[in-house]
Amino acid sequence: MTGEPSSILLVADPGAPATLAERLSEKLPRVLANGAGDADRWDVSVRRHAYPIKEDDAVSDVVNAMDLASESDDIVIYLTDQPRRDGTTPVIVDISVPDRLGIISIPGMGAMFVDRRVRSLARTVVAELEEQVGDHDASVKRLTRREDDDVVRYTAPSSFSRLRLLAGMVYANRPWRVTLGMSKVLMAAFATGAVSLAYPTMWQLSDTMGPWRLTAATLLSTSALITWLIVEHDLWEKPSSADERERAALYNASTVVTLTIGVVIFHVGLFVLLLLTAWWTIPPQMVSQNIGHPVGASSLFRMAWLVASVATLGGALGSGMEDDDVVKAATYGARQRERFD
Repeated sequence: MTGEPSSILLVADPGAPATLAERLSEKLPRVLANGAGDADRWDVSVRRHAYPIKEDDAVSDVVNAMDLASESDDIVIYLTDQPRRDGTTPVIVDISVPDRLGIISIPGMGAMFVDRRVRSLARTVVAELEEQVGDHDASVKRLTRREDDDVVRYTAPSSFSRLRLLAGMVYANRPWRVTLGMSKVLMAAFATGAVSLAYPTMWQLSDTMGPWRLTAATLLSTSALITWLIVEHDLWEKPSSADERERAALYNASTVVTLTIGVVIFHVGLFVLLLLTAWWTIPPQMVSQNIGHPVGASSLFRMAWLVASVATLGGALGSGMEDDDVVKAATYGARQRERFD
């Protein structure tokens, strides 16, 4: 296909969608070249902006919010971390043919192979708008396509669709950022652990504890931190009506899973730091005098394991020093923070 270059504007919510849009902008021209001629035909740009849309808004409401009449681009693709649903079925993409707009909902795709799925969906949007209806990837063909007037909608397969939506919401929250986003919690936990390492009682106690008791201590401390974060910073969503109950349950589940992943990463990182601290600072002779046998790698391992659990409890107390906005920014993507606001 020849002619003047066509422009595609990728509009993305801040956070995970914006990161995906940046990566997509580099690869999309080559992806489109497979079915649309030369890659030089496509000029792709990115804009970060979160429009005031809700998960049950119609496509016309999104078009009005975006004010597409003022856009000069040939095609606009909006990547959002706002879950969109048709009843209880996750909506993956909406395409408004007259407005040359595609709305891709990141959570509906789950948490696996997200980049590849976004590329496939962006290609599908272009194919629909360029009237190349048969030009779809295998992953898109598994979706349910429905056309209503001038709007084409792709919804998720019925099997495991809600579980996939939950996984996608957790992905949009980027749980691996929880630890870095709450510096006061990390400092309080490490300070608690560093002090605990100096107590002979901890050396003796860790030496008598087996894997099962240490695992129980870990589960107790991480559960305490997760619960304290939810309660102290009011992260639990309370439904205002019976109709909101199912939706609130979905968001609360994403909160618990996000914090669980984040706290596990936090705990593992804390364990590694304390293990290095114990190896570097504690004299082996002093420890062996208290526990009654030579100090080996397993002794330091158990000591750091126990102290990391104690330190995680200290982190739970330290979480009260964090500002609510800081905790929400570390835990949620842009759209879920808007629900609290």
